[in-house]
Amino acid sequence: MSDEKPADAAPKKSKKGLIIAILAVVVLGGGGAGAYFAFAGNKDEHAKEEGEKPAEAAKLPAQFVELEPFVVNFQPGSTSRFLQVTVQLMTRELEMVEFLERNKPIVRNDLLLLLGNKRVDEVSTHEGKEALRVAALESVRKIIKDEGGKPEGLENVYFTSFVMQ
Repeated sequence: MSDEKPADAAPKKSKKGLIIAILAVVVLGGGGAGAYFAFAGNKDEHAKEEGEKPAEAAKLPAQFVELEPFVVNFQPGSTSRFLQVTVQLMTRELEMVEFLERNKPIVRNDLLLLLGNKRVDEVSTHEGKEALRVAALESVRKIIKDEGGKPEGLENVYFTSFVMQ
């Protein structure tokens, strides 16, 4: 008899090789995940470190402060005799809504003076109305600044009615 094993006997596989393969996958996978979290991280944190602005937070809903309609006279001899305008002030900050409500008399005064100094030909075109809207926005922002508020808190001024007769 010989010391050889029969041909039909399969060699036993070592469990040691399988364990090493599993450990290699776990170590490589863990290292990859660790590298991702270490280097990718939070974009806002990296933006702060690099001096960039972080992604803007979701905008708050628009808040409007409605002013009573303005009625001003045009100079005699104009094709129209008066202008009636309804104005809404837009912000997204509740503090600014309260600020505008407290300062409505000043806002109304300055807008009334602004509107009262316009001629028919200045406000009869789309461009003229838009220029007046921008001037109204600047006027209200100036009031906010003068009264100790944050002018950038007032996002826009809208004319919700604009009638010339």
